[in-house]
Amino acid sequence: MAWIRGFKPGLRFLLLLLFYPFSATPGGNKFHLQNGRGCREGRAEIESAEVAAAAGCHVLGRDELRGGRSSDAHSLCYNFTVDSQPRPGQPWCVVQGQVDGKVFLSYDCGRAKIQFTSPLGEEVKTTKAWETQTETLRDIGDLLREQLPDVMSEKRTVTDRLTLQGRMTCQCEDDGHISGSWQFGFSGQMCLLFDSENGHWTEVHSGGRWMREKWEKDRAVTNFFKKVSMGDCRVWLQDFLVHWEEMLKTTASPAEAPLRVNSSAPAIRHITWILPVLLTGFIITVFLG
Repeated sequence: MAWIRGFKPGLRFLLLLLFYPFSATPGGNKFHLQNGRGCREGRAEIESAEVAAAAGCHVLGRDELRGGRSSDAHSLCYNFTVDSQPRPGQPWCVVQGQVDGKVFLSYDCGRAKIQFTSPLGEEVKTTKAWETQTETLRDIGDLLREQLPDVMSEKRTVTDRLTLQGRMTCQCEDDGHISGSWQFGFSGQMCLLFDSENGHWTEVHSGGRWMREKWEKDRAVTNFFKKVSMGDCRVWLQDFLVHWEEMLKTTASPAEAPLRVNSSAPAIRHITWILPVLLTGFIITVFLG
């Protein structure tokens, strides 16, 4: 911008103020646009992760841990909430079913009543697997409810309200391997993990110590958790996927939505050069004309 030096000092200063913000090279403009695009993509990934974390049912496959994403890995998850003292008219047991983080079922396992089904649920609700699923979910709710008196006597007074949460997950990986797990918590605090493959209990909060010690000694309860997550859940997932495969492929996640940031780059570049030229012409006309 050596040509500016030919003008008077006051006019030269004004021209520098006008041109300085727009004097970046095309490479500089491209750099900023790419950074802006990267920030938007990163935010989309964070928001997607936050949704998955809130849902609590997305399980990373091995391809995802390596940085890729497997289209053949799927997970089925059931979130149970058992209330020791439900409010009038409210169910004491509710379970929400999700496939790959997408809700397909809300079930009152106390009254054996379906509260909600999404299009995914509607697609499979006439299958035999659907019928056995709801029956088993009620059995799980009954079992968890049976644990509440022992939990309450250990943790709180009889008059206190307590909710027991259980989360069962089974995953079919791209190589056909099935894995299963359970998570347990009390009144929103996750305390205990159970690996259905090796039968190992992991205490993640001191509040789960008593239940871990109790369930480790109860072979019937441990075997039930293993059977349901590695057996029943596996069968449901495999049967449902026959109907869901195409539906799951066509449901794009927020992170997969196309981002159109670079399409505006040429227009921005033209504007940044046209504007100072017009302003310069105006100033020269006013001050030198």
